[in-house]
Amino acid sequence: MQVISVDKKQRRDSRTKAVLPVRIKGKDSSGNAFEELAHTLDVTVTGVRLGSVRRVLNAQEEVTVFFRQRKIQFRVVWTKKMKGTSEFQVGLQALPRERETWGLIFAEPANQAPQGFGASPASALA
Repeated sequence: MQVISVDKKQRRDSRTKAVLPVRIKGKDSSGNAFEELAHTLDVTVTGVRLGSVRRVLNAQEEVTVFFRQRKIQFRVVWTKKMKGTSEFQVGLQALPRERETWGLIFAEPANQAPQGFGASPASALA
């Protein structure tokens, strides 16, 4: 599997497994505009890992994800081609960093203090 990554620092937010239908819109690696259906695999307070993406996306490129009535801007952090398919998994980081990106309630780990807007940006969802 080929992994394209910008930053391999350890992630700061814990993942929550959530398979949610989304629509993603942006420009692919060829510069062509696209809009397609995908789904989340897991989410964090400030990011998401998508599955079933059928376009090659460049790291650092901005995309828009539509979920329910939400329109959320993200930056592509990494992509991974799934072996034996034409699909990719994509790690995205929310822009700007919003505390309530998904409208879901996330449990804070018991041994970690909650992180607010002043915390450093979340890393790749590797």
